Amino acid sequence: MKNANAPQPVGPALPNWTARPYPDPIALDGRFIRLQQLDPARHADELFAAHESDPEGRNWTYLFSDKPRTREAFREWVAKSASTEDPLFYAVVDKHSGQAVGVESLMRIDRANGVIEVGHINFSPKLQRTPGATEAVFLLMKRAFDDLRYRRFEWKCDSLNAPSRRAALRLGFQFEGIFRQHMIYKGRTRDTAWFAIVDGDWPAIKAAFEAWLQPGNFDAQGQQRCTLAAHRSPSAPC
Repeated sequence: MKNANAPQPVGPALPNWTARPYPDPIALDGRFIRLQQLDPARHADELFAAHESDPEGRNWTYLFSDKPRTREAFREWVAKSASTEDPLFYAVVDKHSGQAVGVESLMRIDRANGVIEVGHINFSPKLQRTPGATEAVFLLMKRAFDDLRYRRFEWKCDSLNAPSRRAALRLGFQFEGIFRQHMIYKGRTRDTAWFAIVDGDWPAIKAAFEAWLQPGNFDAQGQQRCTLAAHRSPSAPC
């Protein structure tokens, strides 16, 4: 017979925990890209030009809005995005060209529990599948874990968005499950795939990113010599 007075299991105590700071939108500098707070006057036309190579708007299928079709509509979308504190939008600026080529945000900022999410990721074709795209997310991870000391960094996407799910796993997020019928957007239902990195995961993930970003990991054409996943593996040949 079970002892009704036996201690019940509880999570580890956090006696010195305090709410985390709000992520003030300072610029974040990397090797390939720079993150700047989204500024309509500075970035809207550059982002409009960067998305011209996506005429069908396939980049926007799983976002909450459709692609603005005119320059003026695009400026309005950027202005609306830039006006919020949560999500806090950043422009992803290519350091070689000096042009904004994508956006991403920190969002669902839960200071009390130390949880923050990267979202609204919209990388133009000029940024996709480049080292800068990887570095753009890494810089926000570093901001969250190293500077602000958050405990949990989340990634969520439509469960049908296969490229986003692959990207999350490649970047070191762990899949945590599907929230069925989680939301409705664009008049359709969405099951949401949840991924996260927690602070205990971060040292090994950070080391892998830093090794992957080293100049020696890329050949003269800018192609990686060793994958990010391989750098996370103790048995990797890198």
